[in-house]
Amino acid sequence: MIFDTHAHYTDGQFDEDRDELLSGMSKNNVGLILNACSSLDEMPDILKIAEKYPFVYAAVGIHPEAVLTATDGYLDRIRDFAKHEKVKAIGEIGLDYYWTTEAKADQQRILGEQIDLARELNMPVIIHDREAHKDTLDILKEHKVYECGGVFHCYSGSAEMVREIINELDMYIAFGGTVTFKNANKPREAAKAVPLDRLLIETDSPYLAPTPYRGKRNSSLYLPEVITMLSELHGTAYEEIEKITFENGKKLFNITE
Repeated sequence: MIFDTHAHYTDGQFDEDRDELLSGMSKNNVGLILNACSSLDEMPDILKIAEKYPFVYAAVGIHPEAVLTATDGYLDRIRDFAKHEKVKAIGEIGLDYYWTTEAKADQQRILGEQIDLARELNMPVIIHDREAHKDTLDILKEHKVYECGGVFHCYSGSAEMVREIINELDMYIAFGGTVTFKNANKPREAAKAVPLDRLLIETDSPYLAPTPYRGKRNSSLYLPEVITMLSELHGTAYEEIEKITFENGKKLFNITE
């Protein structure tokens, strides 16, 4: 079975066929999905999906692009949502210097505050890091992320950074469609550097569909393309990559079913 450890099924691109798509996951070998949060306004809809589908779980947190929505009391709101039995992580949280550099200080502060909350709640974090590698690593170290664990989602760093993440932060690393793109040499080198016991797969759907679906709406149904690429990179059977990443995801997010 396949575990899509990062998706956004509340996105408007799924409005016309969300239920049809999710209802067909099991017959297509997708066994688990973790629906990530970007803004707290999404959480009621995220929880509705998780409550309707037993195989869908949730995360709660404020994405770096949404930090200006983090009004007074936002940590209490996250804490309350995190009490739900289907919420398994704090995320996605992190830094993004690609889309905006105007709110760097706010991004950094709110990332640190959410990591501290994750440690308080003993929940893993889901880290978004885009063109902010050094600051992200510095904040994760400063706030002792290794005490709660987590994953770098949609990893875009180097193979050298992989070793730092695993050895110093004790985290997992997830790859999605980008590892299949033509000339994606850096992601593939990074993926080869990740030990199998720290490897996860994801879609970030509806974004970043893998080759040969690039440019289309992504979904968990396309993850076999990612598994095939990781199988080739690691010289390991497709079935082993599928099984290992499924069990890794269950372990990280404390899913026992």
